[in-house]
Amino acid sequence: MTATLFDLDAYISRSRAVDIPAIAWDQVLRHPLPQEAVRALRYMQDIESHTIIYLRTLLDTRAIDDPEVATFLACWLYEETFHGIALARFLRAAGYDIELRPRSAMSMRQAIEARLTSWLAYAWPDFVAVHMTWGAINELTTLTGYRRLAALVDHPVLRDLLDRIVLDESRHFFFYFKQAEQRLQHAATARVARAIVERFWAPVGSGVQPVGETRFLARYLFGGVDGRAAARKVDAIIHDLPGFAGVPLLDAWIDRI
Repeated sequence: MTATLFDLDAYISRSRAVDIPAIAWDQVLRHPLPQEAVRALRYMQDIESHTIIYLRTLLDTRAIDDPEVATFLACWLYEETFHGIALARFLRAAGYDIELRPRSAMSMRQAIEARLTSWLAYAWPDFVAVHMTWGAINELTTLTGYRRLAALVDHPVLRDLLDRIVLDESRHFFFYFKQAEQRLQHAATARVARAIVERFWAPVGSGVQPVGETRFLARYLFGGVDGRAAARKVDAIIHDLPGFAGVPLLDAWIDRI
């Protein structure tokens, strides 16, 4: 398989914050917003705002030794941060408060995971392949979740905002996927990466949000015929990565909850 290269210069030239002034904030209250959507948006806003914590872990790995990855991560953090800001503004415009959690706090589980990630990155030169694969899965799951929310809720302002966020998430996914595609060309690397993903992967937000909230989001966005079809499409795309054919991911995780 020949991996298509990612045009980082083109990505950088298009990197910018969500155009917050372009959103029709004064129209938000004119359209009903189901409580399930509010709950989903609060989850999404919290996770987007939590991106800087994920970066903290990555800064202690080999990922930042790669100039392209380091440059991408800088743009990624900037764009994801503004996703959180935009989602918070939407919720407030709709009349809902958001809970701001201290970003410096880490649970014991998170601290252990961060230390294990750092150790693995130090011990295994090909660790970045795992990071890129993990990122591809999470970005694809996230953008698919946004698309599902837009389809479930008849709210034109929310749809406009989510469409703008999805454009960013799609570019993030493309970077991660192409990086993973390149780094998994070696069969041994692909085997180890797959074993780690199979053992430890869970949807973004797991371990950060309460288990009940993660389960609610999975059932709300990926329940029913259309939702499960979307989950299986995520899995099918990741299955195209070298060594990842048939790996159990989102669809299997939903079956377990």
